[in-house]
Amino acid sequence: MEINTDFLVLGTGIAGLSFAIKASRLGSVAVVTKKDKTDSNTNMAQGGIAVVQDQTDRFEYHINDTLICGGGLCNQDVVRFVVTEGPERIKELVEWGVEFTRSTTDPDRFDLGQEGGHSMRRVLHAKDLTGRELERALHEKAGRQKNLRIFENHIAIDLVMKSSVLGQKMESGDSCLGAYVLDIEKNEVHTFQAKFIMLSTGGAGKVYLITTNPDIATADGIAMAYRAGAKIANMEFIQFHPTCLYHPDAKSFLISEAVRGEGAILKLKSGAPFMDKYHPMKSLAPRDVVAKAIDTELKKSGDEYVLLDITHRDRDFLSSRFPNIYEKCLEFGIDMTRDPIPVVPAEHYLCGGVMVNASGETSINRLFACGEVACTGLHGANRLASNSLLEAVVFAHRSFLRAKDLISGATEDPIPIPTWDPKGATQSDESVVVSHNWDEIRRCMWNYVGIVRSNKRLERAQRRIDLISREIEEYYWNFLVTRDILELRNIAVAAKLIVTCARMRRESRGLHYNLDYPEKDDRLWLNDTVISREKL
Repeated sequence: MEINTDFLVLGTGIAGLSFAIKASRLGSVAVVTKKDKTDSNTNMAQGGIAVVQDQTDRFEYHINDTLICGGGLCNQDVVRFVVTEGPERIKELVEWGVEFTRSTTDPDRFDLGQEGGHSMRRVLHAKDLTGRELERALHEKAGRQKNLRIFENHIAIDLVMKSSVLGQKMESGDSCLGAYVLDIEKNEVHTFQAKFIMLSTGGAGKVYLITTNPDIATADGIAMAYRAGAKIANMEFIQFHPTCLYHPDAKSFLISEAVRGEGAILKLKSGAPFMDKYHPMKSLAPRDVVAKAIDTELKKSGDEYVLLDITHRDRDFLSSRFPNIYEKCLEFGIDMTRDPIPVVPAEHYLCGGVMVNASGETSINRLFACGEVACTGLHGANRLASNSLLEAVVFAHRSFLRAKDLISGATEDPIPIPTWDPKGATQSDESVVVSHNWDEIRRCMWNYVGIVRSNKRLERAQRRIDLISREIEEYYWNFLVTRDILELRNIAVAAKLIVTCARMRRESRGLHYNLDYPEKDDRLWLNDTVISREKL
C-alpha cells in the first residue's frame, strides 16, 4: 500500500503530536507509531515541565541553571529562546486541555515543584503523572483534527532518500522523500511518501541493560537518520537518572527527581547522608553529579543500592503529591512515609541525537527532528531536569512555523518511491539470534559504557559492538523484516554511535566521565562531537 501525505510524523510523544496537530492546519498528516498511540517516553514522564511562572523567578535564572548544568556545551541562543518561549507554549497546552496541578491556596496559580539543578520552584506538573496527562490531552486534541490519521502498530524501517531513488549523488544536498513502514500486525511493508518528515521517535534507553525508558525506546529515529546520512551529535552524553527503584520485581520504576525537590535526602544503607561531600546543593545537585556520587559510594561500600529518605514529610502530603510513586512503592512493601526507598541509577535520557538547527531542521532536506531523538543544543553535556518536555513543545512549534514557510514552495512533482523489495529474503527460524544479540549489546553497554568509562572499556565495547553489528546486518538482509530485527538493528547502530563519540571525547564533561581523562579540557573540547555515516 502507498500512502501519500503532506506530513509524515514518526512518533506519538509530546514532540510528534504537538507538531502533528499544528501541521494538520497546513495539510494532511500521517502519524506512525509502533505500538499503541499512547505508548511513548512522554507518557512515562513523572516530573513535569520547567517553565518560569512565579513572580520571584526570572528567565535569566532558568537560563543560568540550564547553562551551568550543561557543562559549557549548551548553545546559549537556543537556551534563551527555549526558556523565553516556554510560557506561551504552556498557555497553549492549557488551552488544548492539559490540566496541571493547581496551588491549594490559589487555584488561579500552578503548583510549582523544584528539581535537581534548579535554583527556583518552576516545574509544572500533574501530580506525579505529568506525562500521562499530556498524552491524554494531546490525543484528544489530535482526534479532533480532520486531516490527521494515526497508524498504530506500524514501525518505520528506513527513510527513503532522493539520491537512492534516482541512483545519483545530490549536488545541493540529499532530500528525504518518505519512509518504508512495516505494518506489524499484517506483516506488510507500506510506502509513505510526504513533502516533509518529522522524526519524533524518542530516545535510546533500551541500548542499556537497566533503563527507566519503556520498551519502545530503541533509537529508531537516530539509527534511520544516521543510515540516511544525517549528522549526529553528542551521543556520548547519556543521562543516568540517579533514583530508580531497586527491587527484584520492579521493572526499572523511576522515583521522580521531584521527590528530592520536596526534601528527600540520599543516604547510605547505614543511614548516613553523603551528598554533602560531592556538591553544595547536596541531594538537589544536578543529575550527573548525583549519579556519579551514588556509583562511587556503591563501589566503595559494595552495597547494591542507596536510600532515598523522605520519611520526615507528612503522610497526607506525600500520598497527595506523589500518588503514583506512593502506590507503586506500596506494591513492593515499601511505605515511603515510613521507609526510605532503595534506589540505584538507571539510563534515563539521551542528550545527543540527530543534529538540528533552531527550526528543528536536520542536515537532510525536508527532514525535521524533535524531542529526545534530536540534538538541539539546549542540553549540552547534561540535561537540566524537566527541560526535555519544554524543549519538545518549543521546537515542535518552531518546526511548524518553518514548515509553514516551506510548504508553499513545495510544488514540484513528487518523485515516485519504488515499492519495498525484500530481495529474496526468507522467513527466519532463528529468532534466538535476535534475543541473544539484543542481550549482549545491552550488557556490553552497561558494563563498558556506563556512568564511569575508561579507554580500555570503550575499546572492548567497540570490538564487541562491531562484531555483533556485522552479524545483525547479515541476518537483516537474509530474512524478512520483523519488529524485533528492526529494533535490534537500530540499537546496534545507536550503541556504535555512543561508543564512537565517547572514544572521540578525550576529557570528562557532564555525563561523560572517563577515568583516563578525568578533567574538563575547554581548550580542545569545548565543542560538539559531530559524526555522520560518511565520516565513519
